[in-house]
Formats: sequence, C-alpha cells, structure tokens
Amino acid sequence: MERSSIKNVVFDVGNVIVRWAPQEIVRLTFGDVESPEQLGSTIFRSDTWLDLNKGLLTEAEAKQQYQQTIGLSELECERLFYYVKQTQILLFGSVDLLQRVKAAGYGVYALTDNVTEIVEYLQSTYSFWEHFDGATVSAELGLLKPQPEIYHSLLDQHALSASETVFIDDMPHNVRGAESVSITAIQFESAAQCEQALRALGLSF
Repeated sequence: MERSSIKNVVFDVGNVIVRWAPQEIVRLTFGDVESPEQLGSTIFRSDTWLDLNKGLLTEAEAKQQYQQTIGLSELECERLFYYVKQTQILLFGSVDLLQRVKAAGYGVYALTDNVTEIVEYLQSTYSFWEHFDGATVSAELGLLKPQPEIYHSLLDQHALSASETVFIDDMPHNVRGAESVSITAIQFESAAQCEQALRALGLSF
C-alpha cells in the first residue's frame, strides 16, 4: 500500500475519548423527569452552555445564569456540574488507539468544544491529555466547531498542513466542517471502527 501523506491525527474529546451523555446527566441530576430530551436541550443548547464553551463565562457564572434563566436551584446546579464531569468516563479502546498512533510517530492533537473547568477535570482525572502534542480548546478561542475559523486555528496553532492531517469527531457536521477546510475527516463510532478507517487512509501503527 502507498504510504499515506497523513502525518497528524486530531481527536475530538467528547464521545471520541470520553463519553458525553446529556440525557444521562439530566436523569442523574433531576431524577425521572417527564422529557429528559427537552430538559437536556434547554440546558445544553442554551446560550449559557454555548457561552461557557466559548470561554465567555466561568462555571460559577453559568450556574448563576441557569438559576436566573431556567429556574434551577443552587443545589440542582451543583449536582448538574458534578454529573457533567463524573459521567465523562473513558470510551473503550480510545486511549489505547491514541497511544499506538503516537508511538508510531504521528503527531496527535485534540480539537474540542470544551469548558475550561471540564478540561481541568479531565487533565487531573485521566492521563490521556498528556499524550497530545497540542490541544485546541473552544473556550480558549471563543469559537466552536464547525466554524471554519476553529479548524484554521488548529492548523495555525500547531503549524499543521491540512493535507497532512486527519480529524476524528462523532458529529457529522463537525466532520463536514473539517472537510470544508481540506482536512480529511472520520466520523467516530468506536475505537475499532476508527482504527479501520485510519488504516484505510494508509496510516500504519
């Protein structure tokens, strides 16, 4: 097989390395609510959550906003952010895949829509973050996927060439966002499926 031109593998974090499960967070925080989907949407698609991911609010400020805008109690806010963090368990095989790709000599990076306090939690709880050669985090830039600017920031920050980079994300619109700036992209379903897709691109690890 012809050797791949890919030199860098960029991983999303939520639902690629760690689990991200809004409805489970809602259920753990509020118990058996009538429509967890709707409440999850109210919380995680709100301007508050988006601003938190853009680094425009601290976690403490977001808790205050949730109390004011959707009437959560202080205790509910504390529980919510506890479970936001505690439910982010490692997905089977993903860290192993990341380590093997890195050991084979590829550059490995993170591109994540993420909250400063959550990133700090992941860094202190798990060891995978230290394997990244660099990380581009939405909260540090005030940008979110699939804005083209966040992918350009990734390339510029780490001096990567789009043609030598593959991006892995679970969300189809984020995959398309990467492809729109000429980065090869894989939609993540599982570590095994992702490994096959990387090998199909000619990566050897």
